[in-house]
Amino acid sequence: MIKCLSIVLLALFSTMLAAAGEVYNEVYRPQFHFSPKKNWTNDPNGLVYYKGTWHLFFQHNPKGIEWGNMTWGHATSPDLVHWTEHGLAIEPDALGTIFSGSAVVDWNNTSGLQTGDEKVLVAFYTAAGKPFTQCMAYSNDAGKTWVKYEKNPIILNIEEGNRDPKVIWHEASKKWVMALFLIKNDFALFGSTNLKEWTLLERLTIAGSGECPDFFPMAVDGKAENVKWVFAPADGNYLIGSFDGTAFTPEQDKQEADWGKNFYACQTYSDAPDGRRIQIAWMNGGKYPRMPFNQQMSFPCELTLRAFPEGLRICRNPVKEIELLRERTQEWSGLTLNPGDNPLAETTGDLFDIRAELAFDPANAPSDFGFILRGEAVKYDPAKKEISCLGATAPMDAPDGEIVLQLLLDRTTIECFGNGGKMSMSSCFLPNPKNMSIGLYTNGAPVTIKKLEAHRLKSSW
Repeated sequence: MIKCLSIVLLALFSTMLAAAGEVYNEVYRPQFHFSPKKNWTNDPNGLVYYKGTWHLFFQHNPKGIEWGNMTWGHATSPDLVHWTEHGLAIEPDALGTIFSGSAVVDWNNTSGLQTGDEKVLVAFYTAAGKPFTQCMAYSNDAGKTWVKYEKNPIILNIEEGNRDPKVIWHEASKKWVMALFLIKNDFALFGSTNLKEWTLLERLTIAGSGECPDFFPMAVDGKAENVKWVFAPADGNYLIGSFDGTAFTPEQDKQEADWGKNFYACQTYSDAPDGRRIQIAWMNGGKYPRMPFNQQMSFPCELTLRAFPEGLRICRNPVKEIELLRERTQEWSGLTLNPGDNPLAETTGDLFDIRAELAFDPANAPSDFGFILRGEAVKYDPAKKEISCLGATAPMDAPDGEIVLQLLLDRTTIECFGNGGKMSMSSCFLPNPKNMSIGLYTNGAPVTIKKLEAHRLKSSW
């Protein structure tokens, strides 16, 4: 009897494991970009790192496949690649549904909310009631459970629809700073010493921008003595300037962050180790027919701020942890690619990290060259100095006739990074499930393959 019961339980357990595997293996399920098990998701929220765990909160509708009923979903990862989804973290109350925001580790217990040995994690969100207000929740168990602050809201309504608080510590003035979207192109900065009481520092206008602000410092070329501040609204297009604890002063024109078709509501991690600045965006507008989920996140990227002749620019590159998913690697070097050639003709699949250093003779340049990924072209035009993919085009120089590319191919995305991350292009697509072809081509003239690596990836699930 006991033996039979054990066999039944083992069979049941095996069936459950198989079913769980199928959940994250649907035909259009991203395999190394985060998506929830089911239903709608949008903005990444509350990105914070604490004691070896990366927390990803996200706008989530637990009741349906379309936008609505906003809560904070929650997932964690030890490495930014393998994610475990948990239950809802913050749910609606009398103040409204739960819109976007951020989270920090209150290392010095400035809030006085810490009750145990763990440092208190504090989350800031918009309560989308009538009117919108800014609220706070906190966790004393490393992010497992959350309690709403009893004196919410912490900031009353200022403008209709004001939302998306992003909080960061400003070491020089020893205070917390909050960036908040107000209305149209208007934002505000607030200051606080205890995370509970906030004072308006300044209002600022950023033309052509709106909602989901991010605000953070970055060292130029990694030099700690030369730090600039970055203000980036939802589309990621950013201003670089200085911040004295009260006012942000832009020092150059707004710059493009990502030229792709599906990049929005980007946010960087608070308290990331080793001074890393890690960014995740919502890949808005993707299509996932007949799937149990709707929408996905971009792959995490590490940002660096570099000086170029034309000014300071943020460079975006996939986090190094992508290498944890490598399953098989093919390499080529020192080859001449002629029109009609395809060294990747025998390479097929739907999950790849492709890295290439390609060169051409500027005096005899191809009309175009690049990759064909599952029927979609990643095309470089030497004459225009442009790269294009999935209907998006980005400027990209070819110094001395050379370009460097990294391409991430997932089931519903192609993310392109060029010349050390100076060019970034994140887009979704809906491929033919039967087309697994990978190609490299040139038209009109040869290209030198200085180095080519095709890393086949396994699923992160």
